[in-house]
Amino acid sequence: MNKSELVVSLARCTSLSVGLSRTVIDSIFDPDPASGLIARELLAGRRVSISGFGTFEARPRKARVGRNPQTGAALSIPASRAPAFRPGKPLKEAFRAH
Repeated sequence: MNKSELVVSLARCTSLSVGLSRTVIDSIFDPDPASGLIARELLAGRRVSISGFGTFEARPRKARVGRNPQTGAALSIPASRAPAFRPGKPLKEAFRAH
């Protein structure tokens, strides 16, 4: 399912208009922290927990040495934070049942 299909599915499930459904999806999932709620919280260092579904969080990544695949030369990769998702117990159990 892509974003457009998610918008249409949300509109059908909730009887919202497609335009309003798109606004809702964009408000939650937009990667721009100015308009996306999850991105804004992650960049602020906070977690987003959706009970029964899972948790979005920013995880730290250590600095490390990498390799240029074309030349094989070593390069330094600085420490950073990366977004991550950890599924909740009910979501995991739903997958085990199938």
